[in-house]
Amino acid sequence: MMIDPAPLVLTFKLSLVTTVILFFTGVPLAYWLAFSVRSWKCIVEPLVSMPLILPPTVLGFYILLVFSPRSSLGGFLETFLHIKVVFTFLGLVIGSVLFSLPFMVNPVKAAFQSFPKSLIEASYALGKSRRETLFRVILPNIRPALLSGVVMAFAHTVGEFGVVLMVGGNIPEVTRTASIAIFNDVEALNYADAGVYSMVLFVIAFMILFVLDRINKRTVRAV
Repeated sequence: MMIDPAPLVLTFKLSLVTTVILFFTGVPLAYWLAFSVRSWKCIVEPLVSMPLILPPTVLGFYILLVFSPRSSLGGFLETFLHIKVVFTFLGLVIGSVLFSLPFMVNPVKAAFQSFPKSLIEASYALGKSRRETLFRVILPNIRPALLSGVVMAFAHTVGEFGVVLMVGGNIPEVTRTASIAIFNDVEALNYADAGVYSMVLFVIAFMILFVLDRINKRTVRAV
């Protein structure tokens, strides 16, 4: 049985791009949340975790409002910079980054918070700067948390439906991801193709979680 591979290719392209962006933005954000003493941190923390409990359609709705051509920001981007967000791959990336943000930030933040402060102070005592301490002392020792964040962000993006449908619509080879293709096939009573898409996503999700579990258990034994 032959199925259209485009939704699967688009899904993994979206997951890869989203994960890369989340790594380079989520790790600094997690570091700031773990060590900052700013009073307004108490507002940022719940905002980061909101996607964990917020319906995806709510997030997608607000992204549509913000980046719609009728809004100030969306109109400016489309008119002056010729950047269209809604119903494009860029819109999928923005929605996915926001929706998967806590899956990258929270485990890394927890690792930063539980890192022994004595090691950080020892690094400072040896003349290392904050940057050197971060890159040469802290990050190498929280690699399991970094890996966990990367894997969970990637896996979560693979399974997204509500946000990508709201922001990207259902445009073949542009915004139709595997989850949307499954929805289309089920609506059309094409259960065979829906089953193939579902099995591919099921196997990949299982492999990702299996590998992550093995890595975590190996790390615990090493400790």
